Amino acid sequence: MGLFGKKRQAASCCNHCSVESMASAEKSKAAGARVKILGSGCTKCRQLEENTLEALKQLGMDATVDHITDFAQIAAYGVMSTPALVVENKVVSYGKVLSVQEAKNLLEKE
Repeated sequence: MGLFGKKRQAASCCNHCSVESMASAEKSKAAGARVKILGSGCTKCRQLEENTLEALKQLGMDATVDHITDFAQIAAYGVMSTPALVVENKVVSYGKVLSVQEAKNLLEKE
């Protein structure tokens, strides 16, 4: 039955992340650009990046945008659904592609 069998070791979110990679991801979270896109690089992630860049351009903001594809770094933000938008190390949107106007509104708030 296995109810009282040997105990399992604590696993990370996806069983691919080691303790070392998660610690490294936490450190790198603080470094880098002010605006970040979290995602695997799929079509939706690229669309969010394009819309965010257009929103920054329309707002006259000069900010670099990092695209984070490492799942350990994405998990360090607590994001389980991509694409996600991070502004000033704060997750402001996840799980959907924002329009240019929606991205502008979030960037103005932060």
